[in-house]
Amino acid sequence: MLLYFRGCTARERLNSIAESTEAILKAADIEYETLDDEKCCGSVLLRTGFREDAISQMRLNAHDLEGRTIVTSCAGCYKTLKEDYKDLVGCELDVMHISQLLDKLIEDGRLKLKANDLKVTYHDPCHLGRHAGEFEAPRNVISSISDLVEMENIRNKSRCCGSGGGVKSAYGDLSNSIARLRIREAEDTGADLLVSACPFCKLNLSENSNDLEVLDLCEFVLNNLDCDDSNDNKSSNENEESLKEADL
Repeated sequence: MLLYFRGCTARERLNSIAESTEAILKAADIEYETLDDEKCCGSVLLRTGFREDAISQMRLNAHDLEGRTIVTSCAGCYKTLKEDYKDLVGCELDVMHISQLLDKLIEDGRLKLKANDLKVTYHDPCHLGRHAGEFEAPRNVISSISDLVEMENIRNKSRCCGSGGGVKSAYGDLSNSIARLRIREAEDTGADLLVSACPFCKLNLSENSNDLEVLDLCEFVLNNLDCDDSNDNKSSNENEESLKEADL
């Protein structure tokens, strides 16, 4: 059964991201579970210099995560679970980011979406893009619904949202100024909506945007889900087999 690892921010602060993710999994008829006592993946500790504490946290989590197929809606959790657990504690996890799963579900016709005429621009989260190399899946998802309009700085050259690496906690003014710079860049595209695929990005960009709406990718997809058709998906057993076979 798929394990949905929510991550601290979606679990504790931006519940709509976790709720949207779970609603989409249910609409796709995917059986999943969450951890009742889910703990931090260790990403924040690692990025802020507490390496040994992060490693200790990873070792504690490994017992619950090894041998599972994991999906997460947090870019920081994805990078940490997929790469840092292997490099630092020798724990190789089977993990995908929700954008990759959504892309696969849409491609296979297991999520029916309502197209609209909105212009949507996409912000590449640092952990998902530059760090983990995933640029296409979120764009494929957005393009299946709306008109994707790109900012000047994207992919490997994308600007940071200003929230990662402890910057928002330690240097709030700097974090806000970086976010406002990115918002201006998004506004210059003429987009109706800014979408990202990381709770940190959604939080900081939305807090620094006056007029431009900011959504997480899962919120965006749920808003455009054709619920009338979603019940025509495959059975749970067929979906589980497809997930196992998916090359994500």
